[in-house]
Amino acid sequence: MTKKNKLVFLLMLVLGIAIFLFSVRNVSFSALVVDIQHLHWGWLIVAFCSMFFSFFLEAIVVKALLHKETMTLRWRDALRIPLIEQLFNGITPFSSGGQPAQLFAMLQSGADAGRATSVLLMKFVVYQSMIVVNFIFALLTGFHFVADKMQVLSLLFVLGFVVHLCVIMALLMIMYWYSFTKRLVKAFFKPLRWLSKSNRYEKLEEKVDVKIDNFYEESLRLKRDGWLLFKISCLTLVQLFFYYIIPYFILLGLGVSGVNFWMITTMHILIVMVISLFPIPGGSGGAEYSFSTIFSSFITNSSKLILAMILWRIITYYFGMFLGMIALVIPPQKMKKIDK
Repeated sequence: MTKKNKLVFLLMLVLGIAIFLFSVRNVSFSALVVDIQHLHWGWLIVAFCSMFFSFFLEAIVVKALLHKETMTLRWRDALRIPLIEQLFNGITPFSSGGQPAQLFAMLQSGADAGRATSVLLMKFVVYQSMIVVNFIFALLTGFHFVADKMQVLSLLFVLGFVVHLCVIMALLMIMYWYSFTKRLVKAFFKPLRWLSKSNRYEKLEEKVDVKIDNFYEESLRLKRDGWLLFKISCLTLVQLFFYYIIPYFILLGLGVSGVNFWMITTMHILIVMVISLFPIPGGSGGAEYSFSTIFSSFITNSSKLILAMILWRIITYYFGMFLGMIALVIPPQKMKKIDK
């Protein structure tokens, strides 16, 4: 981890603390202390376990995709990869650092660079597809609730859906209209080369071409292995489910009664979609605002609402980052050979 990354990590912690302090400025400190004293810690432990199980399911996906007939990834290193991803997603804008960090962790474990890159691309398309599936479900079941009460956020939900859908469509075009997509990319870069005499755009085009080729080759492999594609899709869907249900356990931990499981889960799906639009690492500021705005309809007590938001951010954001710090210092082991 570079000095720059360490500095950003510390800045995100400071920013998080500042946001928490700003959030409790109008809340009675004594009321907050009373709410903390009356927490049901058993439900909060379940929430932490749900988050960790989400990481574990992602590790299974990584292990399945990297598995070869002669080599396989060790379980310890398989779990290390999503944790490192969480750390670098949390300290980079739009979670852009997660993919390179995963690639580096795979290479440390002895994975082939080309194979690791294509695996990450396929993992990404499956993950994005399952996010869209979940979001469609959320739109059908809970969007009317948000649209009636929070018009500004409802526009962000729709924008987030459009962005993710465009990403999926682009990836599907590579899978099924490879030649057309290549021509489209070349046509896009042609006017950019005319506008600049430097070879920067040519290098960028070559880089994009390599990524398209790697993704297409991996997609051919997965299309031939339909069972593997189905398996990792189901695992990713379950992984997201365990992530999305965390606010429900937090509300139970706060003693909030009469909460609807599916409505709480649906609201969290919508919140996660909004967070992805904020350029600040971890969606800091926007994430807290979205959570507080949406869940104010379920938690009328202001101190409990702020406490729920703080617990949610600790579990879904900072918990993964701290585990990623631990995973980063654990020395990796090479992929082990499979005895015939």
